[in-house]
Amino acid sequence: MKNQTLHRIYKMLKPQKKAIIIISLLSIIISICEVIRPYLIKIVIDDYLSAGLWQKGAMTIGIIGSIYIALVLIGNILDFVVTTATSMTGENVIYSIRNKLYKYAQYANMKFHDKTPAGTLFVRITNDVEDITTMFKDVITTFAKDVVMIIALIVIMLSIDYKLALLCFAIIPFVILTSVIITRISNRVREYSKNVKTKLNVFLAESIYGVKVIKIFNRQFEKEKECEELSQEFYKSRIPTSFTEGFLIGMMTVFENIGVAVIIWACVNHVFHISLEVGVIYVFITYLKQIFEPINRIVENFETIQEAVVSVNKIYDILDHKEYLENFEEGKTLENIKGKIEFKHVWFAYKDENWVLKDVSFTIEPGQSIALVGKTGSGKTTIINLINRFYEIQKGEILIDDVNIQDINLRYLRKQVSIVLQDPFIFAKSIRENIELNDNLSDDYIEDVIRLSSAEEFIGSLPNGIEEIASERGNSYSAGEKQLLAFARIFAHNPSIFILDEATANIDTKTEALIQKSVDTLSKEKTSIFIAHRLSTIVNVDKIIVLNKGEILEQGSHQELLQIPDGYYNKLYNAYYEQLMATS
Repeated sequence: MKNQTLHRIYKMLKPQKKAIIIISLLSIIISICEVIRPYLIKIVIDDYLSAGLWQKGAMTIGIIGSIYIALVLIGNILDFVVTTATSMTGENVIYSIRNKLYKYAQYANMKFHDKTPAGTLFVRITNDVEDITTMFKDVITTFAKDVVMIIALIVIMLSIDYKLALLCFAIIPFVILTSVIITRISNRVREYSKNVKTKLNVFLAESIYGVKVIKIFNRQFEKEKECEELSQEFYKSRIPTSFTEGFLIGMMTVFENIGVAVIIWACVNHVFHISLEVGVIYVFITYLKQIFEPINRIVENFETIQEAVVSVNKIYDILDHKEYLENFEEGKTLENIKGKIEFKHVWFAYKDENWVLKDVSFTIEPGQSIALVGKTGSGKTTIINLINRFYEIQKGEILIDDVNIQDINLRYLRKQVSIVLQDPFIFAKSIRENIELNDNLSDDYIEDVIRLSSAEEFIGSLPNGIEEIASERGNSYSAGEKQLLAFARIFAHNPSIFILDEATANIDTKTEALIQKSVDTLSKEKTSIFIAHRLSTIVNVDKIIVLNKGEILEQGSHQELLQIPDGYYNKLYNAYYEQLMATS
């Protein structure tokens, strides 16, 4: 196991260090109890029963029996304590790791989420964490017990009859050699199997998330075939592992029985002058089986260890990359943000130098409303992402109220900038919770924002009104109803800057007019940015910025841009108007 992996396991288990030490010590006591018990029976057999002294030594036999019973009770009680404590400590490990992963996912930047599928994160937080817990419960806390058990058995067997002990120990090198050879073979296929399992889980998660799209395009049969292929691949990847595990366990049983046969043969034939004592035969057979138990346990848990090691590395391959984490603690908090936004010679690329924005410069004055216009891929959404600092620019500056956004506290910045997306996300919580987003808002305030967003009629029609629990992703609501909730959400948090990304596209004309009235009212005091494909919705904004292939072609009001005879916006608007007239 590599040093990096060992360090990661230690870092993961360090908070539970005290519990692990206590559990290990109790496990050692259990091992001592298990080792002593057969030796007590050996004393009774050889010193009293075989010698015919059982009547004269009745009291001593009774004392030994009492000690034996006491050891059984102590062992069982401690075993219950260890089992319970191990389970609780294992749950603490789950709790800690899962929270760390979830926190990382929440604080990681968009670059991380762009390259990491949601299904993969889901697998890390669920399956991989469970693998680690299984390792903890089945392996880590039994390690000390197994080591002490093996050492104690070796010492006692050597003290009873070193010749017979050495004869028994001659089998152990073959056991170790067999284990090493088979486990090396098994290692080669185990990680591949783990990767296939992850791929299958990601596919299942995405298929469930995207079931509506699958149904829309009638791809159930194709997805079913893909699932069968992945399941078959996973099944085939497990066959070599299952074979090696079964073969290794079988070999352990064979070696164990060979050891028993060797003991009986050596005692019967007085090999190396080994004496034939019933108690010695009993205790050696018992100890030999006991010494194979920890070896068998290690072998049986080897898959658990390997899977957990792979899971540990996959989890810490995420957690150790601190460069993706956004810093929400440092930076300035402006006393009273006015909403001035300025782009100065901004260059940005999502990858390498495939520039999405090229030397973009513009200024939005406080309270001004502007629209970003351009074809798909022109850079409109990228500008929104950069204002929120979802990504960091490569060149230039972005200023809010003449302060570089890189110097502004990120938590504060995003509290001041709110976006209504074209397809808003609705949580499976109550309508109130979807609007509040964990802020405690008064009933009167909630009512005001609902009225402002024109969502009164929609929410009033729900059986439980504002306390109605939304279905997953708000699938029971229409696109327009989800937009109304999104507007209520943005009004409730009263940001200084509004960004509306084609936000009224799925709302009927009557509702859109009501919302537009509310937006116009707020826009008088707040800076507003609109992305719109329907050019009729932006004719009244203060400024229109026309983009094409990441560059600004034109800036000005609707009327000013129409005055440019061969202007890009002029052509876009005329084409849009002609299409509108043709379909009316």
